[in-house]
Amino acid sequence: MFTIDQIKAAHSKVKSGADFPKYIQDLIGLGVEAYSTYVIDGHAEYFGKNGYQIKSDAKYADLNIAEKSDSQIFINRLKFHQQGQSDYMTFCNDSAKAGVEKWIVDTRKMTCTYYDLAGNRMLEEQIPTV
Repeated sequence: MFTIDQIKAAHSKVKSGADFPKYIQDLIGLGVEAYSTYVIDGHAEYFGKNGYQIKSDAKYADLNIAEKSDSQIFINRLKFHQQGQSDYMTFCNDSAKAGVEKWIVDTRKMTCTYYDLAGNRMLEEQIPTV
């Protein structure tokens, strides 16, 4: 099964949101079926076959997640990031300000779904293939 070090190596190739589809392909190659990333501190939980699960450490100091979410602001910042115009930390800060608690990537369905603190789905996107 995959390790956090393998995931870190794949993530090290990501410079902006434009690199996200290739990163997902790398994770699929490792056997990652889904993962959840938590905006508060950047930690993630990764899931594989037969109930396999690992969790990464926090990547940064806690961010303040806005209690009231704003999907439109988030969508605008996400598009900016996907065009390669912001780095990961900027995207995480923008997500927190827009009220995003986490995103869940499902590599089988090729979706990325963003949720607010109340558990409401803010946006679900199809992940482009490389």
